[in-house]
Amino acid sequence: MRVLTARDDALLVELDDLDQAVALYESLLADPVRGVGTPVPGARTLLVPFRQSAITARDLAAELRTRPLERGTRSAARTVEIPVLYDGADLAEAAALLGWSTDELVRRHSAAAWTVGFVGFAPGFAYLTSDDPELVVPRRTTPRTQVPAGSVALAGPYSGVYPRQSPGGWQLLGRTDAPVWDVTRERPALMLPGDAVRFTPTDTLSDQAASPTTTGVDHSSCCHSGPTAGSNRCGQHLGLEVVSPGVQAVVQDLGRAGSEGAGVSASGALDRPSLRAANRAVGNPADAAVVESVGGLRLRAHGPQVLAVTGAVGDVLVLPVSPGSAGRRPRRGEPFALDDGDELRLTAPTRGVRAYVAVRGGIDVPPVLGSRATDVLAGLGPDPLGAGDVLPVVAPDRGLPAAASPLPRVPGGTGTADDLPAPGETTVLTIVLGPRDDWFETAAIDLLTGQDWLVTPRSNRIGLRLAGEPLTRLPKRRDTELPSEGCVTGAIQVPPDGLPVLFLADHPLTGGYPVVGAVTADHVPLAGQLPAGARVRFAIRNQPGGTS
Repeated sequence: MRVLTARDDALLVELDDLDQAVALYESLLADPVRGVGTPVPGARTLLVPFRQSAITARDLAAELRTRPLERGTRSAARTVEIPVLYDGADLAEAAALLGWSTDELVRRHSAAAWTVGFVGFAPGFAYLTSDDPELVVPRRTTPRTQVPAGSVALAGPYSGVYPRQSPGGWQLLGRTDAPVWDVTRERPALMLPGDAVRFTPTDTLSDQAASPTTTGVDHSSCCHSGPTAGSNRCGQHLGLEVVSPGVQAVVQDLGRAGSEGAGVSASGALDRPSLRAANRAVGNPADAAVVESVGGLRLRAHGPQVLAVTGAVGDVLVLPVSPGSAGRRPRRGEPFALDDGDELRLTAPTRGVRAYVAVRGGIDVPPVLGSRATDVLAGLGPDPLGAGDVLPVVAPDRGLPAAASPLPRVPGGTGTADDLPAPGETTVLTIVLGPRDDWFETAAIDLLTGQDWLVTPRSNRIGLRLAGEPLTRLPKRRDTELPSEGCVTGAIQVPPDGLPVLFLADHPLTGGYPVVGAVTADHVPLAGQLPAGARVRFAIRNQPGGTS
């Protein structure tokens, strides 16, 4: 066992194989460690997040080394049967790669005993390993841009079922109508780590398409404005109408932590301190849902409302519905009232990227896996907001105060909007090295911290794509493929072109490119406010209890 630093509040445990990773995962679920979050299994690793106020990295590493690395009896394992119509586009090619007939491939694939090792790539996408060591085929040379939901596939030593239509490079053997992912169930993922799986050949599938429920709202949960002002088709008079979403507007809260075992990242607001500050200002619980805006948002009040705006704010203007009334410019972080029909307008910020608009009571869209957050990669939660959507608002509890609260402080800043990053300026982010810094030459590590990286326009909620002088792997690692392993928000992943991607809240749960380091937890919100054109310099923070 090697225990590696994944972030200042997360460790990556490297083990001999998948069975050991699952054994450690099951041990932590059965006998949790105080302060440890939901672990994320990988092909031969386990990502273990922890709360620094409850346990140190060194003490956690010592505890992990005491855990058994052999799984208990498998007789109690849950068994999932997957009916498969073996008519996949790559069935003949995969059989030829193995030197078998298609009938032999179907027989071996359905006769093998499969086990869920880990879940990643997409919510509910389970990586299955079998007891047949010959069921190994390479990925397709050119991935498909769209793989249908329900496709049953092979790649390397793994088999899997695509939960929804997505790009993919696995060899397609057939298809199933088994609902492998459905957020309306108590257990959304049909297959979870440790489950036993059997593929059963069938000649027919049900009429229902294997199209799982992945989106919690799909706009239908947001009411649309009706023919009369101040009302909507849901018969509600309490809400916020989206007059214009601007560049992008999404609903966010503090995310859906705890679903990582099903392949779901926490998502949530990129700048959580600003979200909390906005909620405090209007008297909401810290985790109430708000609107995260990237410039140009316009909202109209349906009924009287109390709002506050924090984060990256340009000009904040309230236009009253009453003819001839003067507009108002509320201050950042202070609560203000909107009467029925009043309009709030936010201009694009000159510093930072994202503003947070809280409304007293909180936005009342249906939660998905316990959260109202929009995850743009996984397709969970409400769709990005569009003009005409009316967001319902929770009727607030009586007695909650609405008052200005201290704004979140940028690390090293003064707590004003002037602290946020701006295009052309350099922002310093502290990082810890690991878990795969040993894949890179010493000169590459020096280059990581010795240059300013440019944030490119291809950046989004999934990650910041950085431009600069590329990082070079060690010669022995240049052609090595890293088995998929868990990644934290703030991870600095380095693809083969050497140009880093800094993962943000909607990043994939697991990844196959080496992570050279990670932004420390306290600087992750600042990373989420970096606009295109800004420059980033990484500074290493010493972290006790690291690689061992």
